[in-house]
Amino acid sequence: MRILVVDDDKNIRSSLMWLLEKDGHQLTVCENGEQARDITQVEQFDLAFCDVMMPGIGGLAALESMISHQPALKIIMISGQSDIATAVKATKLGAYDFMEKPLHPDKVLLEVKKLEKQLYVEAQVKELRNIVDLDYRMIGQSPQMQALSETIRRAAPSEGRILIYGENGTGKELVAREIHQQSGRSGQIVQLNCAALPRELIESELFGYEKGAFTGANRRKSGLIEEAEGGTLLLDEVGDMAPETQAKLLRVLQENEFTRVGSTKSQKFNVRILSATNKDLLQEIAAGRFREDLYFRLNVIPIQVPPLRQHKQDIPALVDHFLDVYAAKNGKRAKKLTSAGLGLLLNYHWPGNIRELKNIMERLSIMIRGDEIAESDVQNVLAIKPLPVDSGNDVENTEKMPLKELLKHFESQVLQRAFARHQGNVSRMAATLQTDRANLHKKLQKYGIK
Repeated sequence: MRILVVDDDKNIRSSLMWLLEKDGHQLTVCENGEQARDITQVEQFDLAFCDVMMPGIGGLAALESMISHQPALKIIMISGQSDIATAVKATKLGAYDFMEKPLHPDKVLLEVKKLEKQLYVEAQVKELRNIVDLDYRMIGQSPQMQALSETIRRAAPSEGRILIYGENGTGKELVAREIHQQSGRSGQIVQLNCAALPRELIESELFGYEKGAFTGANRRKSGLIEEAEGGTLLLDEVGDMAPETQAKLLRVLQENEFTRVGSTKSQKFNVRILSATNKDLLQEIAAGRFREDLYFRLNVIPIQVPPLRQHKQDIPALVDHFLDVYAAKNGKRAKKLTSAGLGLLLNYHWPGNIRELKNIMERLSIMIRGDEIAESDVQNVLAIKPLPVDSGNDVENTEKMPLKELLKHFESQVLQRAFARHQGNVSRMAATLQTDRANLHKKLQKYGIK
């Protein structure tokens, strides 16, 4: 560590320098508070020992000055007088610790070792937070993503409820987190996946429950609305919420208060409600599966997240981003994707959207041994193969085929690969190939693919 010693006593400076340099640290010494004030403006330190009683500006004033220049600097005040009032004041001013003279070498080394461990843990936590922040960063400069960012910027500071639409894998949760981050709310963002929980559990998860409310309720439990107090609650896949829960949620939104399961006492709350869905809620309303009055409560500000196929120009930036993320997570150097490999990604339809791209880049980042991801590597994970040439024929023979026959040959091979990739699911094939199911059925029958 880089350690600064500030003391007007030459013997103290010399003894600390000898002790700590012997332990492997870099030492800088100052005779007074003025020198400490000046040097902390130009040099960075991890730890400082500062005497309280010094001529000139004094130890407490030097403490304030050093903290103002380097807020993260840990400062241990040292004094020949056991003065509790001075120790309390130093702590309030930002001192890390207080030690009495004479300094005992073992105690000094123990404090330095403790601080080393603390700084290491803090550095690890910071690194992990940076990795988490990378995971939740919105990437893309396409017109679609710029429009989305602008919508978020306008909507986030308001209190209006927001309904986020988008296909699976487009990043609806990421948009919700960005809205929360820009909202200025002090609380956390809490998420409820309405499709993942059995309908009988959603109500207790959302509102909480009292002890004895049902079998197994051995204690009182706060719901997600309480956990999100002062922050944001995301109702993910809200289109899958059970009708009876929809009715209770509507009443909660109307009255801005909720009641725990098993209780008769209602509670007010201060929570921003965001919802997300991959369904067309107007169709769900027409089919009687979603309440129209709840829809209007949630859909104050609609936000549409575009599918990846509509902003493929963002794929190069997304690829670099994901490779950086997984390199950081795995403690390795980020791999590079060849231009030919990138070309395959740009030509792919992306039925799974950004989540599919993210998963593919994670797999390639982990499984490819070298520093470069080649076209063949991408072909393998996408299950794409070059246009096959009949056994015994070369490219020249294929080129001699009439164009009509060549196109049929190519179409047959594309359909066979899509049929194998989607395990015969015609609906998914139609979505991937961007054709209607009726036409696709005719093509499959034509080429005898089944």
